[in-house]
Amino acid sequence: MCAQESAQTTSEFTGHVELHKDAGGHMPATVLWLNPVGDAPATLAPHPERFTLVQKNKMFSPHLLVIPRGSVVVFPNADPFFHNVFSLFNGKRFDLGLYEAGTSKEVVFSREGVSYIFCNIHPEMSAVVLAISTPFYAIADTLERFTIHNVPTGEYELHVWIEATPQPSLDRLTKRVRVGPGGSNSVVVNAADAPHSGDKHLNKFGQTYDRATKPAY
Repeated sequence: MCAQESAQTTSEFTGHVELHKDAGGHMPATVLWLNPVGDAPATLAPHPERFTLVQKNKMFSPHLLVIPRGSVVVFPNADPFFHNVFSLFNGKRFDLGLYEAGTSKEVVFSREGVSYIFCNIHPEMSAVVLAISTPFYAIADTLERFTIHNVPTGEYELHVWIEATPQPSLDRLTKRVRVGPGGSNSVVVNAADAPHSGDKHLNKFGQTYDRATKPAY
């Protein structure tokens, strides 16, 4: 098959991720994506879009956003009290400061990477924004399965992100795969033994939250 025909051929890439579950049987949020390497055709990055991450009932909704690099995320405050949204991670570092009920702020996620989002007032609030530059990604379902659609024939690097898993452990899960004729089009990712960093996080000043003094809102 010639290179042009290969570039026009697409397949589904499927797999199963073996994950560590908590005592309640809940699995961590998991995203997988393919970056073209080798003979895979160059792929245009998906066009930036506009997304919303709502603060309501001391929660972020949705908990996970997978967005094209360069997209805008809007953070409306739908609670009747103040919030202070921030992220100190390399995906996008920002601090929106205090803002009141009914107001909104936004952030441009201009680089690839993972941003863990917190509120400096309410330690129970957390969300994740994953900015990528490929249209070939999937979020694992509750059965730990995933499907990436319409992948052109070629060789790719498969990347995995699992919530609360340290980056060095995630890097070890990266592997090369071949999609299309001559490839298995399916993979098993064994992450059951990957360590977890836990649920605790620091405030925007790098200090522990003062749980003895609860906010008035």
